[in-house]
Amino acid sequence: MKQFFALVFIILCHSSYAQQYQVVSVGFYNFENLFDTLDTPDVRDTEFTPDGTRHWTPDRYREKLKNLARVVSELGTELTPDGPAILGVAEVENRSVLEDFVREEAIANRDYQIVHYDSPDFRGIDVALLYQAKYFEVLSSEAIRMNLTNVEGGKVITRDVLHVHGKLGDQELHVLVNHWPSRRGGEKATRPMRNAAAEANQMLADSIRSIDPDAGILIMGDLNDDPVNQSVTKHIRTRKNKESVRPGEFLNPWTQYYKKGIGTLAYRDAWSLFDQILVSESLLSKSDDRYFYFKSAIYNPPYLIQPMGHYRGYPFRTFDFDEYISGYSDHFPVVIYLVRPL
Repeated sequence: MKQFFALVFIILCHSSYAQQYQVVSVGFYNFENLFDTLDTPDVRDTEFTPDGTRHWTPDRYREKLKNLARVVSELGTELTPDGPAILGVAEVENRSVLEDFVREEAIANRDYQIVHYDSPDFRGIDVALLYQAKYFEVLSSEAIRMNLTNVEGGKVITRDVLHVHGKLGDQELHVLVNHWPSRRGGEKATRPMRNAAAEANQMLADSIRSIDPDAGILIMGDLNDDPVNQSVTKHIRTRKNKESVRPGEFLNPWTQYYKKGIGTLAYRDAWSLFDQILVSESLLSKSDDRYFYFKSAIYNPPYLIQPMGHYRGYPFRTFDFDEYISGYSDHFPVVIYLVRPL
């Protein structure tokens, strides 16, 4: 592993003195249909080709990459100029688009490495993890197939859960990247599938803890559910306050945002907060030699808000229906900060 370069900041504590910390940020961003321009066999991606309904040309693809790189180059830099040490992403077609993305000028100097597996999703979209090797070392990774059924008992084909086990500095960390089944067909009708996806994450977390009770675990992704839905609160066992989180549970820092009407995507003039990073109990207690959770943020500067059209005021997406408007994504990215005292 390359030498670990800690970034040092001063954080004012409630006591009367300042404390120096090493700070790293961990983010998640739904890239909203990051497709290449090729028609891939056995994948429903024809609309994202030059002759498809979206007229997805090389120029548009390159502009999409540049736009997303701008956002990632700024994400998390409130406290750490290097941005996310670890970044989970969703809605990427393949490894090739990620390789193009990490070469973008705005982020190329970070030398992001890629963990990606092709999933069985019928549209060919996957989740992945990007990481800076000077902060995070990957020890192992796996794609976990989701065996889900719908209300009629039929098999549901969806994205895998990506499990990456690594070391943040000298501290082991497990990251689970998700993109749960959508609400297409109605929230109630599709709820059991997201509950099952949540249970799969909780089972994996319990399995990790059975080997290492103090394991640091982050569950992140586009959950297609809000922080108050039962998939998150019951099936993963989350709490909204650090003080109430018990062993085996997770902090969900996004509950407070959601209850204030702040979200990461919008639909029919209502905000949802599907993009979340859940933090295990083991990462909440202040420590003298380990990273622990400091704070969270939704990154939503004015340029990421759509200024016109049907989705005015929403996250600035790439298309307004089939009209290309050269935006970024229909989701805002989220970020958490982990700190360690010097």
